[in-house]
Amino acid sequence: MNAFQEKTALEWAELACRSLMNKYDSIELPPKNRWHYHQGVFLWSMLDVWEHTDNNDYYQYVKRYVDGLIDASGNFLFARGELDAIQAGLLLFPLYKETNDKRYFIAASKLRHLLNTLNQTKEGGFWHKDHYPYQMWLDGLYMAGPFAIQYGQWYGEPGLVELVLKQEQLMRKYTKDVKSGLYYHGYDESKSAIWATEAGHAPEIWGRALGWYAMVLTLFLDLLPNDHSERPALRRVLVELIESLIKYRDQESGLWYQVVDKGDHQDNWLEASCSCLFIYTIAKAIKKGYIGEEYVPIVDESYQCLIKEKIDFDEKGHLLLKDICIGTSIGTYDYYINREVCVNDLHGVGAFVLASIQIAQLRV
Repeated sequence: MNAFQEKTALEWAELACRSLMNKYDSIELPPKNRWHYHQGVFLWSMLDVWEHTDNNDYYQYVKRYVDGLIDASGNFLFARGELDAIQAGLLLFPLYKETNDKRYFIAASKLRHLLNTLNQTKEGGFWHKDHYPYQMWLDGLYMAGPFAIQYGQWYGEPGLVELVLKQEQLMRKYTKDVKSGLYYHGYDESKSAIWATEAGHAPEIWGRALGWYAMVLTLFLDLLPNDHSERPALRRVLVELIESLIKYRDQESGLWYQVVDKGDHQDNWLEASCSCLFIYTIAKAIKKGYIGEEYVPIVDESYQCLIKEKIDFDEKGHLLLKDICIGTSIGTYDYYINREVCVNDLHGVGAFVLASIQIAQLRV
């Protein structure tokens, strides 16, 4: 049987999940035995599959990861000087909803209070990590934003919603490239980072960071009430970003480059995780009615090209997603271009699962 026979997008999502489930117990996902956003990205996508299949295997796999790290009193170890540590907190809400086990609430409260101690810029923007002083990264909006909004809504802290929206406004203010309509990887308030431009922003538009930002705009719109005053602005920003992304989509492959706006550079290369995140964003925006049906052929072509160009199989029939950039800080063009790529990195597999679910919903 041909492994590339016609599959539904939901079947592709399940195959990706099963391929890693067959290799790792959830607590063994790299970096093993750690509360980390790598696992959080992938396992959060698995909860999406659980929601759309009602297969309890996925829920139990996620639960084993969380239960392996959080003790009976809600204690667990996490990095206390970075936004990244908050992302896996997205796993806690559905677990608490399903079980009413208070240790999940206690753990979520610990992550929420991290926002009280993180360093901030003069305008109230969170440093991405303590060892990147005065730097705000696009990545941070996804790492902390959806968790903080949900926490605020669940537990009566409306100020958290406004705090998150302020972070987005600051990132937009300091990282948008007016010429391309895209967003630089980050911003250094002190302008002292080796990569900082005269304006303080990063010198390049890195694919996955921009993908996090694109995706998180859709998540903010999901979470905000229909009458929230910021919804029109966020919707406009999302639509404008999608229109810009389409312009920088590689016409031959239907995918996007590691450095998004420099596809004409011979050493640039098509990166899997950012392509998945952009596919997710466009498909979801169509489904939600933010953009029109004319985008359907574009996003469908990109998804099919992704499967054709970036997926392979091992001898056991497990899915292998190729050309995923490893975790990456901010740097110059050469830094991004020379980053190591790997197969089935959780950044990429999680993004592929999320994109597949959105494509599946688009075809309903």
